[in-house]
Amino acid sequence: MMACIQSLLLFCSFMYIFNTNPSCAQIPNSPIRFLVLPVTKDPATFQYLTTIHHGTSREPVRVVLDLGCPSLWLACSSGRLSLSRRLIPSCSIQCPAAKPNNMSCAFSAVMPTRKSTACGLSTENCITRSATRGELVEDILTVQSVDGSKSGPVTIVDHFLFSCVPRFLLNRLAGGAQGMLGLGKSRIALPSQLASKFGLQRKFATCLSSSDGLILFGHETGYDSIFGTEISRSLTYTPLVTSPDGSGSSQDYSINVKSIKINGKRLSLRQKGIGGGTKISTTVPYTTLESSIYSTFIKAYKEAATNNYFLNMTVVAPVAPFGLCFSSKEVPSSMLLGPMVPAIDLVLQSEMVKWRVHGRNAMVPVLDEVMCLGFLDGGFKSKTSSSIVIGGFQLEDNLLEFNLGTSMLGFSSTRHTSCSDYHTRMMQSTLKDSL
Repeated sequence: MMACIQSLLLFCSFMYIFNTNPSCAQIPNSPIRFLVLPVTKDPATFQYLTTIHHGTSREPVRVVLDLGCPSLWLACSSGRLSLSRRLIPSCSIQCPAAKPNNMSCAFSAVMPTRKSTACGLSTENCITRSATRGELVEDILTVQSVDGSKSGPVTIVDHFLFSCVPRFLLNRLAGGAQGMLGLGKSRIALPSQLASKFGLQRKFATCLSSSDGLILFGHETGYDSIFGTEISRSLTYTPLVTSPDGSGSSQDYSINVKSIKINGKRLSLRQKGIGGGTKISTTVPYTTLESSIYSTFIKAYKEAATNNYFLNMTVVAPVAPFGLCFSSKEVPSSMLLGPMVPAIDLVLQSEMVKWRVHGRNAMVPVLDEVMCLGFLDGGFKSKTSSSIVIGGFQLEDNLLEFNLGTSMLGFSSTRHTSCSDYHTRMMQSTLKDSL
C-alpha cells in the first residue's frame, strides 16, 4: 500500500510540474523559437552574470551563472518581496518531484494529521562549496523570446520552482548578485523547466564573452538565424559523460578528453590517460589541470614556444596565479585567433575530434607587453574530482550546445565566433523594436 501511494504521488507530481499545458505558461500567439538571457562578465570576480525578472512586478535580479547548479536559488530577503511568490509545503505534490528521494508527501498521505512544513532543499554555493537548507518556492519568471535575429514577445512562465536561501550563501558572489542560476541536469533547473512548459527540446546554447554574451533556449536543430550557417552547422559533437565517481548523480557537464597535444605533438603523461571526465565550468575562471598533468603540460608548452624557429617566444617572470608567462612584444596577433602561439588540442573520442585552443583562449594579457598561459595547477586529483576543468576563459567566444536529450555537446572552437557581436546585435534589435 505504501509503495503504491509513493508511486502515485511521484507520477502525479511529475505530470503537474512538467506539463506543457498553456495554463502554466503564457505563450505568445506565434510558436517560440528561442528564449534568450543576456550575459555579462564581472571584471572583479570573472563570474558570468545574467538578470532574471520574477514576480508580477518583473523585478530584475542579478544572478551568477553555474552550469553545474541543479536549480535557481535566491537570497529572497535581499530584494523586494514578490507578492506572487508561494512557499511549497513539504506535503505538496511538487516537493517529491523537485527532489525525488523526499517521501514526506507519501508519509503524510498515510498520516494526514502530520503538520505540513516548507519543502526543504539542500542548496549549495558552488563557488565556496558552502551549503544550507533552502525552501522550495514558486513564482512568475519573465524571459525574452527571440524570432530570428530580432527580439520577440516577452514570455511569462508561471509556477517556476526555485529555492529561497539565507543571505550568507551569497558570500564571494559578484557584487549585486542575489543568487545563482543553475543550468544543470535536474528537472527544476532552468533548461528543463523551460523545455517542459513550452514543448522545447531539453537543450541550450551558451556564447560567453569577456564583455557581453548570451544563453539561448530553443527547439531549432541549428542556430542559423542568430549565429549564421557557417558556425551553427559546423559544430563538432562529443558525448557528455557521467560524473567522475560514475554515479551519474552529478549536475556537472563533462566530456572525455583522451589526450592533449601541443602544436600537434602528444603529451607523454605518466598516468594511463587522463580519466575521470573533463568538467566544463562557468565558475572556474581558467582551465585547471591535475598537478602531474600540469607539470608535463607546462614543460611541453614552454619547449614548443621557445624552441621553435617561427615562434622563439621569450619567457618572463610568472605573474600570479599563472605559472608560465611570455613577453608579448614581438608576438604577432590575428584578429580571428589572437596571439600566434602554439595551439593546444584536447583530443576527444578520436584523433579527428578535438577541441582546439588558439591564442585568444590560451594567453591572458596581464601587464604591459606580458601575457600568461591561462592554465592553472589544479592540485592532486581526488577520487571524485576531474583531472581537467575547462574554465570560463577557454569557453569565451565559443558557441557551446548542451543537449540533455541526446547527452551530446556541440562546440565551435575551431571556428571564429564573436559572442559580444551577437549580443550587441540582439540588444540593438530589441531597442529598435521598443521604439
